[in-house]
Amino acid sequence: MRTAYKCRAYPTPEQAAVLNRTFGCVRVVWNRTLVARHARWHTERKSTSYAETDRALTEMKCVPELAFLNEVSSVPLQQTLRHQHNAMTAFFAKRARYPRFKSRHGRQSASYTRSAFRMRNGHLSLGKTPGALAFVWSWPNIDAATLDPSTVTVSRNPDGRWYVTFALDVEVPPAPELTGRVVGVDLGLTDFAVLSTGERIPHPKHMERRERRLRRYQRMMARKKRGSNNRAKIKKKIARVHSQVRDARRDFLHKASTALVRRFDAIAVEDLAVANMARNHRLAKAISRTGWAEFRQMLAYKAHRDGRHLAVVDRWYPSSKTCSTCGHLLARLSLQTRRWTCPNCGTRHDRDVNAAKNIAVAAGLAETINACGADVRHGRPPSVRSAMNQELSRAIEGIPVL
Repeated sequence: MRTAYKCRAYPTPEQAAVLNRTFGCVRVVWNRTLVARHARWHTERKSTSYAETDRALTEMKCVPELAFLNEVSSVPLQQTLRHQHNAMTAFFAKRARYPRFKSRHGRQSASYTRSAFRMRNGHLSLGKTPGALAFVWSWPNIDAATLDPSTVTVSRNPDGRWYVTFALDVEVPPAPELTGRVVGVDLGLTDFAVLSTGERIPHPKHMERRERRLRRYQRMMARKKRGSNNRAKIKKKIARVHSQVRDARRDFLHKASTALVRRFDAIAVEDLAVANMARNHRLAKAISRTGWAEFRQMLAYKAHRDGRHLAVVDRWYPSSKTCSTCGHLLARLSLQTRRWTCPNCGTRHDRDVNAAKNIAVAAGLAETINACGADVRHGRPPSVRSAMNQELSRAIEGIPVL
C-alpha cells in the first residue's frame, strides 16, 4: 500500500538558502515549460510529450541567462516536468482543471527521488545540500531508521514552516473487526454532520474564533507600503493564522472520519457538488469553511484501507423531503423548516436526521416499511410515490359526501 508521512523539518540557514534556490529553479522550469506547451498547442495544435520537455530542459540549461539551473540538483527539475505531464494528462481526461503558473508567494516544494537523496539510520541527506536535514518524527510506533522511501518532498509554507514528506510502500494493515452497524451521514451547515442514529457532530468553527485577529492583521497590511519589510512581516502573520485554521480543521476532519470508519461497517454519504454550491453568495463563506470535499476524500481512503464500504448517493435524491417511515415525498420544503410532519403517516421528523436515514436507505444499507408492510428502497428516479392504504373501508348506508 502506498502511503506518506509528513513531518516538520528544521533546515539550517545554509540548507534553507540551497532549498530556496531549488524552489526558484523549479518555478522557472514549470512556468517556462507551461508557456511552451500552451504556445505549441494554440499554434500547431500539437501536444507536448515528457521526452520533449526533458530535451527542452537540457537546452534550457545551456542558455547563459539560465545557467543558475545547473547549481541545484537536476532531479527536482525533472520531477516537476513529470508532475506537469501528469497534470496535463488529467486535464485532457477531464479529471482536473488546467495547470496554473507557480508563484513565489505560495507554497513551495521540490521532490527528490532515490538518486538524489540518502536515508541512513534516520538521517536524511539531499543532493547538493550541505549536511543532514533535521526533522521531527511524530510516529512513535514506527522507527524512522527503518524507512526506505522512494520519494522525498521538501516544502515550505507561506508562514515560513518547513516540512518533509516521505512516500513509501508499506504492508496493508489488518482490517479491524466488523461491527455489524451501518450509518447514513447528512452533511450540513447547522451541524457539520448528522448521523442516521440521531447523533450530531457540531461545527468546530475554527475560522470564527480567529476571524477577529485576521481582520485586524489585514487592516494593518492594507496600511503598509507595498514591498516593505513591515508588509512582509504582517503578511507572514496572516499566513500563520490561515495555517492554524487549516491545521485545526484537518485535525477535526481526521478525527471525525476515523471515528466513523471504526464504528461502522458501511457508510453512506451524499454526492455534494461543493464547487457549485459555493457559487451561492449568501452561503459561499460558510460552505468554504466546512471542508466537505476533504472529509469525503478521507472517508474514501480510510474505508478502502480498513475494508469498509463507502456508498455515495445521487446528489439529486430528495433526502430531506422524503419521509423515512412511509416514503411520502413532499412537493416543497424550505430551508427554514427544520422539523416537519408527514401528511401521510403523521410521523414527526427532524430534517437532518430524516435526511441521514434516507441516505442510508437510498444506498441500500437500510430498509423502511411502507403502509402495506412492504420494504421500501428509494432509488432513481427520485420521485417516490406515497404508499396507499389497501384495507377495505367500512360500508355506510346513505349517500357518500365528498
